[in-house]
Amino acid sequence: MNSELLEALNTLEKEKGISKDTLLEAIQQSLLQAYKNQYDRTDNVTVTIDPETCDYHILSAKTVVEHVEDPVTEIGQQDAFKIDSRAQIGDTVNVEIQSKSFGRIATMNAKNVILQKIREEERKSLYNEYFEKEHEVVTGVVQRYIGRDVSINLGKVDAILKAKEMVKGEKFKPTERVKVYVLEVRDTPKGPKILVSRTHPELVKRLFEEEVAEIRDGVIEIKAIAREAGSRTKIAVYSNEPNVDAVGACVGVNGSRVNAIVDELDGEKIDIINWDENQAYLIENALSPAKVISVLADPDEKQALVIVPDYQLSLAIGKEGQNARLAAHLTQFKIDIKSETQAREEGLFDEYAEDDEDDEEYEYDEEESEEDSAESSDPTAHETSGEDTEDTDKPETGDAEDETTEPEHVSEAGEEAPEDAAEPEADSEPEA
Repeated sequence: MNSELLEALNTLEKEKGISKDTLLEAIQQSLLQAYKNQYDRTDNVTVTIDPETCDYHILSAKTVVEHVEDPVTEIGQQDAFKIDSRAQIGDTVNVEIQSKSFGRIATMNAKNVILQKIREEERKSLYNEYFEKEHEVVTGVVQRYIGRDVSINLGKVDAILKAKEMVKGEKFKPTERVKVYVLEVRDTPKGPKILVSRTHPELVKRLFEEEVAEIRDGVIEIKAIAREAGSRTKIAVYSNEPNVDAVGACVGVNGSRVNAIVDELDGEKIDIINWDENQAYLIENALSPAKVISVLADPDEKQALVIVPDYQLSLAIGKEGQNARLAAHLTQFKIDIKSETQAREEGLFDEYAEDDEDDEEYEYDEEESEEDSAESSDPTAHETSGEDTEDTDKPETGDAEDETTEPEHVSEAGEEAPEDAAEPEADSEPEA
């Protein structure tokens, strides 16, 4: 038994993840290469290796002749008798070649063949291991800055966090542990090259899957995510179980679950809303925490007109249009937001009444206190990190658009008036 070779193969298999069969094959190829370098041919040689004991034999097939002219392919009858006592002229016998007989150059070439095979298999093993983690969240240790990029150690290999994939203003310190989203794993001659991100929307989704057991179990689905990294994220969730509150499960007791994710994202605000198949209701939820009077959605054109109370216009649009922009990205609709006063001046309420005379009329108490308006939020939405503050410099209208999806039937929301709205008379006519 070749105990030293067997121990070496077992160690490589355990530490490098390279199978023993692959290594034995590499040794077999190296011995063939060494024989070729020594005798300049391999057509008459066979290498066998016992996988259990790692004992190997190099057998050269030689023809029995009376007078030897080529010792590589021929053997004398007297020598053949020592191997096979029944050998006759013209027979073929297998002569074992000792690897010690190989020259120094042949031995070095054989060694290089084995080392090259080990490197290739190690690189392949690492690539396969991390390729399985592509589009997943992994935890790494910050190594150092490479220009503006950051090198992050993921255990066996280093990943690159490029500057464009970092949250603006985010700084890292060496040895700091950080969670990143694996964007891509490339196979290169120097080993796998791994690109990671801290800004990808899927990072938030994976963090929720790790933190919320109901999402991992499939009870709750994450239907859509819109993110502006480092600032705000909106996430729409849906419960497949009527008795499970999707938003509540994601928030956790006293906000424990969502706060853990907010801390990981360095204080990024997260709005969690209920998903609704009715696009108009979904748009209303997406504009949370702003109140909405009505939503007129056109699924064919992927456009929606949203009317909000005057005092909610700035909140609906958000700082620098962020709330409307994220709502548009989340719902895949172009959203036009108008105040109640603008809508009445443009006759939008009259057009709405002409389109559908059965629609209810909505009235708002314009004398509602500023304190109530600041604290108001959509009952189907949850904001974990505070509301947007009103900005008096914001324009009176806000547009936001994003990609289109498959059209649906026209839907209209706002069938329930806000809590402080006056109940209209059944036979009342729409206001001008």
